[in-house]
Amino acid sequence: MDWWFWPLCLFIFTLVIGIIAPISGVGGGVLFVPLTTAFFPFHVDFIRGAGLIMALTSALSSAPQLTKKGLANLKIMAPVVIVSIITSILGGIIGLWITAEFPEGKYYVTIMLGIVLFIIFIVMLISKRVEFPEVKKVDGISQKLGITGAWFEPSLDKVVEYKVTNMPIALPAFAAVGFIAGMFGLGAGWANVPVLNLIMGAPIKVATSTSMMIITVNDAAAAWVYLSRGAILPIIVIPSVIGITIGARIGARLAVIARPRIVRYVVLAVMLMAAVLDILKGLKGLGYVQIPF
Repeated sequence: MDWWFWPLCLFIFTLVIGIIAPISGVGGGVLFVPLTTAFFPFHVDFIRGAGLIMALTSALSSAPQLTKKGLANLKIMAPVVIVSIITSILGGIIGLWITAEFPEGKYYVTIMLGIVLFIIFIVMLISKRVEFPEVKKVDGISQKLGITGAWFEPSLDKVVEYKVTNMPIALPAFAAVGFIAGMFGLGAGWANVPVLNLIMGAPIKVATSTSMMIITVNDAAAAWVYLSRGAILPIIVIPSVIGITIGARIGARLAVIARPRIVRYVVLAVMLMAAVLDILKGLKGLGYVQIPF
């Protein structure tokens, strides 16, 4: 095939992902890495590297505005990223080491990606979002660090003040999420938001906005690992970033008239399918199963 065929396919593919991501509430990176691994003939290292750049681009484009509005809380982000930035770098190093040192390493990584995606599917299926959680007791770490915040909420026409808790539980959770993001090139919003909202008690708008800030640090650190190892391939990254950026703008407008619940269930079904396909593709590479792709 001509050299431009697969970049064109990537552009169309990521354009579609970009459209459905804002409607469904599912991050584009979570769909890009497993589906591209399942259906495109690229090495998994290049796909993971592109996934990190895509998630980083999306976070960097929205984080400044969210911070300006007072939704992204730097006080929450600071202690969290001290832990997660280390694990995200470690995840990137270990992930690339597996594929470089073992002849069949890429198949093991593909299988692990499918398993992680299945876990993400379960988390997103059962987790609920609480718009304004009630924090009755603040833990010692959060109290000593003075982690509080406030922002003007137009729907209530007032300033909403909040505080967070359970930092001792949140820190190891973010450490695990950072490792997964670095190793598999996945955006971490799928886990950041439930931890911030359901465990720490941050309002949902604060949780989603602060999650973007955390991604800008974690994914940037992990991306340098992939860049230093030559796993950031422009012919994959450029059409993917352009496609998902244009698609996200279209999806943001369609979200006003679409039915998010239906789209979300469709996307979750696609995620489950991608998890199964990645596991089967990895098992095929190891010679355990025979499938036609």
